[in-house]
Amino acid sequence: MNNASNKISELFGDGAESGNLLWQYVQSMSPETVAQLSKPGSQEVFQVMERNIIGLLGGLPSEHFDVSITTSRENLGRLLASAMMSGYFLRNAEQRMAFERSLQDVPEVG
Repeated sequence: MNNASNKISELFGDGAESGNLLWQYVQSMSPETVAQLSKPGSQEVFQVMERNIIGLLGGLPSEHFDVSITTSRENLGRLLASAMMSGYFLRNAEQRMAFERSLQDVPEVG
């Protein structure tokens, strides 16, 4: 197994509940923290995340198809890790955009 697979197995466990560090970490958080971390900072971030997850799962409209997705624990862990990394990236990009916009509003000195 490569290093990335080892990290995924370490985070999501290999079937043993005691080895599931991510689940233990999430359970240790207060409900307010989980709610805050689960909400995107803006509607734009929410829409990009939604499109990303739909792209990962497949884009068949559920109102016209009886869509059922089956996966393994490891693949679900990878999907979660991908969604989390995308969320971090988008949040950082959103913060950078806001910072750059605020700098444009600052009058030049000199």
